[in-house]
Amino acid sequence: MRTPLEITTALRAQWAVLRAGRGRIIALAAAALAVLLLGLLPALTNLSSCSEGTVEVQCPTDPIGPDGAPVSDQSFFAHVPLGERGVITARMTELTGTITYPPPNHDQIVSGVVPWAKAGLIVKDGTGQGSDYAALLMTGAHGVRLQHSYRHDTAGRPGGVSPDQPRWLRLTRDGDTVTGEESADGTAWTRVGTARLPGLPATVQVGLFATSPGDLTLREIGLGGHVGEVRFTQAVGVFDHVTIDGAPVTGWQRDTVGELGHTDWEKYHRPAGLVEENGVLSVTGSGDIGPIGSMGSTRPESTLLGLVVALIVVIVAGARFGVGAAGRVIAARAAALGGLVLAGGLAVAGLTLTAGTLLMQHKGLPVAPLGPLTGLRVAAGAGVLLAGAAALAVALGALCRRAWVAATAGIALVVVPYLLSVVPLLPEQVTSWLLRLSPAGGYAMLQTVVAYPQVTMHYAPHAGYLPLPGWAGLAVLGGYAVLAVLLAVRLRPPAGTDPTVVDFR
Repeated sequence: MRTPLEITTALRAQWAVLRAGRGRIIALAAAALAVLLLGLLPALTNLSSCSEGTVEVQCPTDPIGPDGAPVSDQSFFAHVPLGERGVITARMTELTGTITYPPPNHDQIVSGVVPWAKAGLIVKDGTGQGSDYAALLMTGAHGVRLQHSYRHDTAGRPGGVSPDQPRWLRLTRDGDTVTGEESADGTAWTRVGTARLPGLPATVQVGLFATSPGDLTLREIGLGGHVGEVRFTQAVGVFDHVTIDGAPVTGWQRDTVGELGHTDWEKYHRPAGLVEENGVLSVTGSGDIGPIGSMGSTRPESTLLGLVVALIVVIVAGARFGVGAAGRVIAARAAALGGLVLAGGLAVAGLTLTAGTLLMQHKGLPVAPLGPLTGLRVAAGAGVLLAGAAALAVALGALCRRAWVAATAGIALVVVPYLLSVVPLLPEQVTSWLLRLSPAGGYAMLQTVVAYPQVTMHYAPHAGYLPLPGWAGLAVLGGYAVLAVLLAVRLRPPAGTDPTVVDFR
């Protein structure tokens, strides 16, 4: 075992060797500059601007939910005011709708509801998009649910709804607490769940709503890859026996929350709205209320486009630095270069994330807000990714003894699997396993996309969703780097201990 003094001395020695290589320092500085410039490029050009004809307009952006993150919030909402305590009850007898251009030919409009079409009762903090809410709802294929604050979903009794088998729904507000219950007969009630909405105002809006997310189908391209195509849908919820604290509700206010579709669709679909006839209320809407925005906002980690260039430079520099190293010098060089790259990568990634996001927001481009904790996590992930690749490249340089061979191997292990995954030409199963089994899994430390079961979305690597959680990506990349360094130390002993090895230091 080496003493701490010996380890420190070895690191200082290799740090001196690292600093003496001006070419390496210049290359690493150029890599940092590439990350910064490529990250700011969308904000400094008009490539991401929005226009109507020849006129530039403000880009559409997603509403911001109660936790400060982008959300979807489109529905038709028929509502009345409700105080700090109250109960709304309704019997739901139908959930129908239409799907535009369904598979396989995408050339017709048919009746039907998509699995996550929603209609039911909702308590909402106003009619503005992104306002907090709790909803007890019927879905197209997932039974009764209590959903609130965009991210929370509690399952109730499965099954559907029909005039022969109606569902009774009841929402109770008590201050900041909203409780959802459902019943088959309006007498025996079963609790679905309870939601707490901190800061709910004294007067909220309560009523009926309907919404329906797009019908997602996958179109095959390339060698088995897929891209998602979303088709317009709408849902119609039919209710009767609607009461608040036992009294029938009258004087409904009608609001469209968000944009529900192009007006031309109304030639072929029911217009969004509320129809009242003999105590029966039909509510028609489209869109979604959920935790992922629908406007395609730029994710914070997308500003780190230049990270691929930086990885290539770091791998080449690490491979050259590792050639000729032997024994524990390999570990010292991996630690010295990895430490430098970690610090530099963290700093430049943090600067790029912050500056790029602020510039795009200033220009009105659609970009998700960057929270301090998210920014720190993504910047740290970028630094660790670069450092792990650097350590791996040093070990490969020592093992291969030729810089170009080591650099090629490092790029093939770290960069190529990621590039194959972000272009949807290969089957998702192939690219997902590449990202699980190769050091490129370290990219998972950067992602901010979360998979929600209640959101209709194509969760694939090319859409920004990587198969590993961040900690697992760190473990995969770190495991490759540590094992490669240990193997290199084992197989490349210092000169004098193995007559077949020449010390190139």
